Amino acid sequence: MVGNATTYEDGDGVRKNITELVEGAKKANGVLEARQLAMRIFEDYTVSWYWIVIGLVIAMAMSLLFIVLLRFLAGIMVWVMIVMVILVLGYGIFHCYMEYARLRGEAGSDISLVDLGFQTDLRVYLHLRQTWMAFMIILSILEVIIILLLIFLRKRILIAIALIKEASRAVGYVMCSLLYPLVTFFLLCLCIAYWASTAVFLSTSNEAIYKIFGDVNTCPVNGKTCSPETFPSSNESRLCPGAHCQFAFYGGESAYHRALLGLQIFNAFMFFWLANFVLALGQVTLAGAFASYYWALNKPDDLPAFPLFSSFSRALRYHTGSLAFGALILAIVQIIRVMLEYLDQRLKAADNKFAKFLMTCLKCCFWCLEKFIRFLNRNAYIMIAIYGTNFCTSAKNAFFLLMRNIIRVAVLDKVTDFLFLLGKLLIVGSVGILAFFFFTHRIRIIQDTAPPLNYYWVPILTVIIGSYMIAHGFFSVYGMCVDTLFLCFLEDLERNDGSAERPYFMSSNLKKLLNKTNKKPAES
Repeated sequence: MVGNATTYEDGDGVRKNITELVEGAKKANGVLEARQLAMRIFEDYTVSWYWIVIGLVIAMAMSLLFIVLLRFLAGIMVWVMIVMVILVLGYGIFHCYMEYARLRGEAGSDISLVDLGFQTDLRVYLHLRQTWMAFMIILSILEVIIILLLIFLRKRILIAIALIKEASRAVGYVMCSLLYPLVTFFLLCLCIAYWASTAVFLSTSNEAIYKIFGDVNTCPVNGKTCSPETFPSSNESRLCPGAHCQFAFYGGESAYHRALLGLQIFNAFMFFWLANFVLALGQVTLAGAFASYYWALNKPDDLPAFPLFSSFSRALRYHTGSLAFGALILAIVQIIRVMLEYLDQRLKAADNKFAKFLMTCLKCCFWCLEKFIRFLNRNAYIMIAIYGTNFCTSAKNAFFLLMRNIIRVAVLDKVTDFLFLLGKLLIVGSVGILAFFFFTHRIRIIQDTAPPLNYYWVPILTVIIGSYMIAHGFFSVYGMCVDTLFLCFLEDLERNDGSAERPYFMSSNLKKLLNKTNKKPAES
């Protein structure tokens, strides 16, 4: 209450309810609490930044160590995982059989799933023998499929493991490639800064529009634009004595102001184009460096002195147009997806099921199209780095080369995905657990070293997110190396025959797996 009353008069002579003050106090309190939270988080960063940096350095060292160890442990990790999957499925089959046998003779366990029908309590189905029989059949089919795939794809799995080991050697010889993601990050920051500053300038280039607000029935000029400086002495104020000239919105009536939405869309399109160009430049640079390793007959003696710098120079000098064209195609698809999201948000209020269904189908189709173009662009850039051909020719050659070896592509993709997932979980999990025990003072040896914190989750989350970004940066370079060596390997198999004129450039392990040899000049 204010002065024993539930209403009060504000400075403009308007009666207001006291509950509005309560709501305002709550909002003001929320702002103060948010400010206090931000100050505490900032204090935590000031006392723990040194240890956060140490945690990120540990994540960097673990990422590098994992890539080096893949040269020796890739095969062991893959085969152990395959055996574990087979054993887990086998235990699942055994468990289903034991449950099926245990329910024999129990009341109600022989009811079929069809007779039982749909039940909201899913635990009911676990008391039926037919449920466990279905589980056992499904797991048995999966077990048989995996074993058959293992039998028929054994050689391709060995080739994938050999390529992963070879990629580890290549990264070891081109060690500076692990630092290239920093260049990409810097260039992407410039693109984001350009886009954000342009977007802010466009959005603030509007003018403040004031309109007359008065009684709709008695004020003939209600809703018209006005100037707050001249309104009290204008004719409109005399026509509408109780009206006010108030701010309505930011905008304008000129052609420029009507085109602002189109300019923002064009700005977003340019951001996508520039960002995709930067990513393409990085992919071509790394692909060129690793391709120079593969096509060196005597590794590493025939490797150029500065493979990464040479590849970067070639990309900028000869392949800028191809990179820009590939980035343009991807940017067009991405801006269409943004426009579809914008339309979807506008159509959410409309209760039109067909429009929602059509919008969902379009969004799904363009999502799939973007994924396919990303995959095609990545392999086209590798072919550009190898042969120096234009984008369209490189994309066509890469696509048909991969289609001729589709099973090898699938096996290599899944093996590398598994190893990268294992590496990221190992690095992020290990560093995150170490940070948790350190910042919560649970390591007795260095218990007094950990700084006092307001919120211990602040440095822990920072270390976890930073570790993931570092691991992702390292593995993105490694993944590009694997893909480049794979395409070089396929080209090597199709174009060379082991003679003195056309020798195989693959490593000795790959030649041994495929029973290939390079003939000596006399034999040739």
